[in-house]
Amino acid sequence: MHLTIHSTFLPHADPDASLAFYRDTLGFEVRNDVGHRGMRWITVGPPDQPGTSIVLHPPGVGPSPVTDDERRTIVEMMAKGSYAAIILATTDLEGIFARVQASGAEVVQEPIEQPYGVRDCAFRDPAGNLVRINELR
Repeated sequence: MHLTIHSTFLPHADPDASLAFYRDTLGFEVRNDVGHRGMRWITVGPPDQPGTSIVLHPPGVGPSPVTDDERRTIVEMMAKGSYAAIILATTDLEGIFARVQASGAEVVQEPIEQPYGVRDCAFRDPAGNLVRINELR
């Protein structure tokens, strides 16, 4: 059996700010940008990995109904940075760190060698999602 990661979902609080972060700062290409009933879903991904995408979506929207109270809780958790996360990887950790830091993104952790053998850094995207970036060796 052969499985690949096709897409993952991260909520956004401001679609334009999220688009600028993932497209302009991280260099991902926009694969889809769909609006429906005043909401917006944006699909982005690495240009050299056409089969792998991140879908940036409105918070609390999905196949299961979410109450207004639940949606408020999701938005509060996003703002605290405790709702969603993604781990990316690069061969140029210092370069991507400088680029993301220069964008004004909130730095959670500067590049550091972790005791478990990974060198990485971390930021929050405009919605508060944790974005960790591992160095490929």
